[in-house]
Amino acid sequence: MLVIVVINIIIFLIFQTDCYKDVKDTIYEYSAVTLNGKEHIQFNQYAGKPVLFVNVATYCGLTAQYPELNTLQEELKPFDLVVLGFPCNQFGKQEPGENSEILPGLKYVRPGGGYVPNFQLFEKGDVNGEKEQKVFTFLKHSCPHPSDVLGSLKHISWEPIKVHDIRWNFEKFLVGPDGVPVMRWFHKTPVSTVKSDILDKETAMGLRPYNLVSTP
Repeated sequence: MLVIVVINIIIFLIFQTDCYKDVKDTIYEYSAVTLNGKEHIQFNQYAGKPVLFVNVATYCGLTAQYPELNTLQEELKPFDLVVLGFPCNQFGKQEPGENSEILPGLKYVRPGGGYVPNFQLFEKGDVNGEKEQKVFTFLKHSCPHPSDVLGSLKHISWEPIKVHDIRWNFEKFLVGPDGVPVMRWFHKTPVSTVKSDILDKETAMGLRPYNLVSTP
């Protein structure tokens, strides 16, 4: 029994890590184009709100996290949480389609059943390597990875390879309402754990549910 408890604690510990305390910059210097290509969103529009960055893929074993992210967005709406999804094809080639094919794939294939994300998705792009999106360069350099294991070389298709690189689809970065990265999660972390961690951080980030704030 003791061995099982110790193993569970070790597994839990590698699920997430706090970001560096001396980060000077913010996400507000960065931007991205929406999935439909119609809007260029500057991330400074999220000032004052916590933001969860997630690199996503349609044809992944973890695609079941998509509906869970919908639930997270809805349940933490009182805290103004904003979930942002960034499709990427660097891990197992599991986002092979064009931008225009991603939403139909989600709706009819995986997770299917008419699923529609209730959070913003951006154009497909790299999160590691020479052509990685600049916001992910910033996020990765701001937060150590929860795991020391880079993974199998057969799954690494980018260069240069760096210790803070994202390992797989559905890694997550939490950014506080001041635009500074707060926490990073391993891709296999249950979304329920991410929710609990965010709620645990709410005081440190100055978060209060707006529907519970009393008016004078």
